[in-house]
Amino acid sequence: MKYKNANDVLPKGLLLEIQKHIHGEILYIPRPSASRKKWGEESGYRLFLIERNNEIKLKFKEAGSIQQLAVQYSLSYDTIRKIVYSKD
Repeated sequence: MKYKNANDVLPKGLLLEIQKHIHGEILYIPRPSASRKKWGEESGYRLFLIERNNEIKLKFKEAGSIQQLAVQYSLSYDTIRKIVYSKD
């Protein structure tokens, strides 16, 4: 996160109003919730996990065992079980 000086980016009236509440300190202004990205979207890891889980479900339907899939994907038995029996 890059630091920006409020004098450079905020209108004078807004800056004066903010200074009534906080001055000389660092203030974090979060993004609007509509523009927030979900966990893993930027890195692509979310998509990777979705594809991996779909692959696990497919292999399970093709007569794969949970234990065999756990070894193949280096995941616990319970994790594979949660993946293959999830409703999504």
